[in-house]
Parts: sequence; structure tokens; C-alpha cells
Amino acid sequence: MIKKIKASRSEKIIFIFIIILALFSFGSFILIKDKCLFVKNYDPQKISFNNPKNIAILNVDCGNVIIELYPDISPKAVERFKRLVKSEAYNDIAFHRVIKDTLVQAGDLEFGKKGNLNYGKIGTGKSGLGTINSEIDAPFSFDKGSVGLVRTQKYNTEDSQFFIILRDEPLYETEYTPIGKVIYGLEALEKIKYLDKSQYVLRPDFINSIRMLD
Repeated sequence: MIKKIKASRSEKIIFIFIIILALFSFGSFILIKDKCLFVKNYDPQKISFNNPKNIAILNVDCGNVIIELYPDISPKAVERFKRLVKSEAYNDIAFHRVIKDTLVQAGDLEFGKKGNLNYGKIGTGKSGLGTINSEIDAPFSFDKGSVGLVRTQKYNTEDSQFFIILRDEPLYETEYTPIGKVIYGLEALEKIKYLDKSQYVLRPDFINSIRMLD
């Protein structure tokens, strides 16, 4: 007759520990693999907007980022942004410059296109429409979620590139042309790929699409 061996108390503790460790490892793997797991995806069709003509829907891997544009503050800049959105110029364009918890930047139409990235020149590309003048005189608070046009070290050099800040940046006021603010979905941008040692991203994430609500 085979005797049934009873596990000792220490063996039971070790077994439970192994089970917990395995569950923790599996859960961590799921979280790492699915970076969007706890990010809410907002459906603009289920939201009521005061001025739907000035609502832009930026779609990224973790969902929709809903931006309210401010043509009363920066009419020329918003006009340029809308023109590029409506022509689908921003679709499949890289988030080529990302600073963790600070900002994401995209809109290099010349060197930032998916499948045709130029790492040596990305960030310097243009739209082909020419530059526009800076619009920095109207009061605007660069709070978390603000969207602005990128320029060179000189004013009046804005074109197609834009940034979205992930924290308050009061020093940006009167320095950069604002075009709007993210009103829903900022957390999706916080999941955009970044590098610890560089602002410029190798194998970056991309804008899936941007469209106007109306």
C-alpha cells in the first residue's frame, strides 16, 4: 500500500509563493504587452460639443484624442491646421519627438511619413505650403493638454509641425502659437513611445489619422 505523503507547512508556503509569483508575472506580461489596457477610448459621437466645427479627432494606437481648436485666438494657425487635416496630410505621420510626461511632437510631412522615415532629417520637414506668422499676442494659458505649432528659433516660421504638452508649461506663453487644447483622451498620448536618453524616437509611434468632426 502506497502511503500518502503530506506536504509540510514550509512546502505549502513555497507552493503558494510560486503560484502568486506566476500570476504576477503573467499579469505583468499582459500589462507590458497591452500598454492601452486602462486607457479609455472616447467616442466623439457620444459627446455634445458647443462648437463641433472646431473639433478635431486625432486617432492613435490607444484611442481618440479630441482637440478643441481656437480660431478666435490664432486664426491663421488654425486655418493651416484644418487645411492639412482635411487633406489627410497628417495620417501615418510619426511622433518623432517625445519627452516623457512633457510633450509629444508630430507633423513632419516631408520626413516623418510611415514607411519613408528619414532619421537624419526628421524634424526639419515642411508642408510645401510655406510658413505662417506667429500668433502670440492673444492671452492663452499653456496648461496641460495645450496644442501649439512648432517653430524654429525664429518667430514667423510655423508650418505643419505641432506639439501637445503633457504638463503645464507657463513659459510657453507668448513664445509659441497655440491652436487648441485636448479636451478628451490626453491619457492616450501619455502612452506614446519615448526613449530615456533621446528626445527623438527610433521606430516611433504614428498618428493613425486626424479628422474634423464636421
